[in-house]
Amino acid sequence: MGLISELLLPAAPLRGTAWVLRQVTAEAERQYRDPAVVQRELAELERALLAGEIDEAEFDRREDELLARLENRNPWT
Repeated sequence: MGLISELLLPAAPLRGTAWVLRQVTAEAERQYRDPAVVQRELAELERALLAGEIDEAEFDRREDELLARLENRNPWT
């Protein structure tokens, strides 16, 4: 093996792991911002409010977070 191969070969598993982590992160982000998922969560949140499982303040806080996800912004800023 050449010098370059010997130097780069040990890094191959790290590059593969980094690629997998980027793919997982991208998919998680896609699902996090998926309008259908957010709409289901909003419906569940409203159901919880109407059932008395959460109060109005909790509803407002969580609703703001969900709407921020739809707008692709950070809800905590």
